[in-house]
Amino acid sequence: MGLLFCIVFAGCFFFAAPFVGCSRSLLQFHPPTMVLDVAEALEKTRNVLSFTPVGQSLSALPSPTSFLSIQIHPRASVLKSSHLDYKSLTLSLLERDSARVTSLATRLDLAVNGISKSNLRPLDKGSEFGAEDLESPIVSGSSQGSGEYFSRVGIGKPQSQVYMVLDTGSDINWVQCAPCADCYQQSDPIFEPSLSSSYSPLNCEARQCKYLDDSECRNDRTCVYEVSYGDGSYTVGDFVTETITLGSDSVNNVAIGCGHKNEGLFVGAGGLLGLGGGPLSFSSQLNASTFSYCLVDRDSDSISTLEFDSSLPPNAITAPLLRNHQLDTFYYLGLTGISVGGELLPIPESAFQIDESGNGGIIIDSGTAVTRLRTDTYNILRDAFAKGTKNLPSADSVALFDTCYNLSSKSSVDVPTMSFHFPEGKVLPLPAKNYMIPVDSIGTFCFAFAPTSSTLSIIGNVQQQGTRVGFDLANSRVGFVPNKC
Repeated sequence: MGLLFCIVFAGCFFFAAPFVGCSRSLLQFHPPTMVLDVAEALEKTRNVLSFTPVGQSLSALPSPTSFLSIQIHPRASVLKSSHLDYKSLTLSLLERDSARVTSLATRLDLAVNGISKSNLRPLDKGSEFGAEDLESPIVSGSSQGSGEYFSRVGIGKPQSQVYMVLDTGSDINWVQCAPCADCYQQSDPIFEPSLSSSYSPLNCEARQCKYLDDSECRNDRTCVYEVSYGDGSYTVGDFVTETITLGSDSVNNVAIGCGHKNEGLFVGAGGLLGLGGGPLSFSSQLNASTFSYCLVDRDSDSISTLEFDSSLPPNAITAPLLRNHQLDTFYYLGLTGISVGGELLPIPESAFQIDESGNGGIIIDSGTAVTRLRTDTYNILRDAFAKGTKNLPSADSVALFDTCYNLSSKSSVDVPTMSFHFPEGKVLPLPAKNYMIPVDSIGTFCFAFAPTSSTLSIIGNVQQQGTRVGFDLANSRVGFVPNKC
C-alpha cells in the first residue's frame, strides 16, 4: 500500500495523494470555529428598509486612476424598498434568485444540447418583435430581477445617466429607449436616442449583429435583438453602437441594445451592463485584460468599485479561471474542495469539474445571490455544518434554506469555519456573515447555501461580499482579496 501524507507550508496545503487521509491535519492550521456577530447583523436588517436612495448624480471617482473605474451601489441604496419587513424582503430576493438560477441552468442545457432559440421558435421576419413573440420559455440570459448591484453609467453624447445592473452572467448590454412600446418604470428618464450624436444603428451584416443568439433583420437592414429571461422578463429593440461613460472616461462605439419593449422585475435600473465572457460583453468590447469588483454588504448603503485593467494585488488568493467550450459567457472556477470546521470534506474534485460534454463545473456569478451546489455535494456540506452547530437552537426552514437557527436570545455565537480550496494549496476562508445570514429582524439565521438539481454549481454574491474578486482574463486566473472594498 502506498504512503499517504500531507505537507503544510505557511498556509498552503499540498497533498501527495487524495485528501481522504489528510483532512484532520487541516485542524492544525485553521481554527474550527469563528464568531458570528448576531447583534450587528440584526441591526442592519432593521436599518435597511429606511435607507434614503442615493441621488441621481454621476458616480465619478474623486481621484484619477490609470484604469477605468466606476462606483457600485447595493440595491438597497438605489431604490427604496416597498417591503414592510425584512423577512418579506428576503423572501422576495430568494424567489427572484431561484428564477435566475433556473435560467442560468437552462441556458447551459441548451448550449450543451446544441439547441438555439431559432431552432425552437421561428421568428416573424416581417414584423417587429412584440410581447406575443416572447411567450416561449427559451432563455438567452438570466433573470435580472435578482440584480443586486448597480452602477451609474452615462449613455450617449451628451450623456444620459442611468443605473445599470452589473451582471457577469450576461453578455448583451442594453438600456431602455424611447419611444417605448412597452417599458417598465425606472428611476431615471428613459434614454432618448434622437438626442445623442453618437447613436448609430447596426446593420444586419455587422459583426456584432452576427454574434447575437437571437436577432432578426428589419427592413432588410436594421439589426434587432431579443433577450428573454427565465422569469418572463425580456428586452427587445434595435442593436446599435453608442458611447458609454464610466465616471470621467468614455468608451466609443460600444454595441448595446436599445430596448423599446421591455418587461420584468428590473427594480428601477435603466438596463444592464454585461460582464460575461462572450464577445458582446462590455469587458470584451473594452478588450480589458482584467476587471474586478467588490460587492459590499447588501444590507448597507456603502459604495465599492468596478475596475477595468487594474492588476491583481500580490496577496490575492488565486484560482484557475476555466472556460466551457459550449458556452463562453460563464466564468468557471477551478475549485478543488470545501472545508468546514478546519476539515476538508469528502467531496470528490469531479463534483466541481466540467465534463467533456460541457455539463458540470462551478461558476462565479455576481447576479446570483445564494451559492448553489449539486445536491449530493450540498448534503455533505450541510451535514458537516449542522454537526458543528448542534448546540444552537434550531428554527423552521425558510424558502430554499433548510438549515436555520433561532438566535433571538444571542448577541454572538460561535459557528464552524468554512473555506474554499483551490489548486496549489490556495485557501479562501469565508467570513461567518457570508454563510450564516439573517432572514428576518427577530433572530432567525439560516445557512446560506442551497442545493440544485442542475449539474451547474454557482458561487453567489452572498459568499463574495466584502471580497474584491478579480478576473485576470489574459492569464486565466481569478483572484480574491478579502476586506478590500
